[in-house]
Amino acid sequence: MEQHRIIDVDGHSVHYRDEGRENSKTLVLLHGFLQSLDVWSSYVLTYMHHMRVLTIDLPGHGLTDSFDEVHKMDLMARVVKRVLEEAGVDQCVMVGHSMGGYVALAFADLFPYSLRGLGLINSHALPDTESQSDSREAVCRQVLENRASYVVGFIPTLFHESNRSALSQDIKDLSDQCLETRVESIIAAQAGMMQRPSRLHVLRRLEVPTLFVYGKGDSRIPIEVALSQAMEPRHAEILLLENAGHMTFLEEREYVKPRIKNFVDTCYY
Repeated sequence: MEQHRIIDVDGHSVHYRDEGRENSKTLVLLHGFLQSLDVWSSYVLTYMHHMRVLTIDLPGHGLTDSFDEVHKMDLMARVVKRVLEEAGVDQCVMVGHSMGGYVALAFADLFPYSLRGLGLINSHALPDTESQSDSREAVCRQVLENRASYVVGFIPTLFHESNRSALSQDIKDLSDQCLETRVESIIAAQAGMMQRPSRLHVLRRLEVPTLFVYGKGDSRIPIEVALSQAMEPRHAEILLLENAGHMTFLEEREYVKPRIKNFVDTCYY
């Protein structure tokens, strides 16, 4: 099964891919800020012979339309739910990277009965600090002045410094992908992340397994925050990788790919 699909959600086009084994374990992968479903291509190729994999262009990203001036995480989670309903998916394991993790947490808050497991890659359940909100406002100003300059300068900083040379092609490919994101969509996503609430209560009440994946060199998520998050759920697993920054799933594919597959198997055991 390999299909690129488009559905209408409240008058907006939403793009997603539904690939792999039908009537099987289902994994939903949610991309981060500026990215698109294409960022998961190598994962889909690895997993599609073992399970069903859905990847989604979140509102304002990839080929999916913008929905509003502010893309709140709850709005994005409801769009994901509509995709799953269209695809006939009642339950899944959902894994989100960075902003996609915020969306996955919102989904777990709104639709906990739809999850078999939750995975957060370089993501967390805390709201923005005042300093982080100020940084997002600065990003919006920079994007309005020169979107391309911001994107090209931003993407390499997501990778651990020690990986930037070896992963130069990945960085270029990701930059090219992110350059497709429109100004209004970038600002809507930043505003939505700025307004997100704490979801610590979601982690505390989760009945399903939770996987946390972090890079020790992630300058955006201090290691103490990563470890404290993993203490909240009843069943939590954590993968900490030494030579990775904020793009752990691209920087350390050989570790992250099998770990997510094993996690899905655990959730469907």
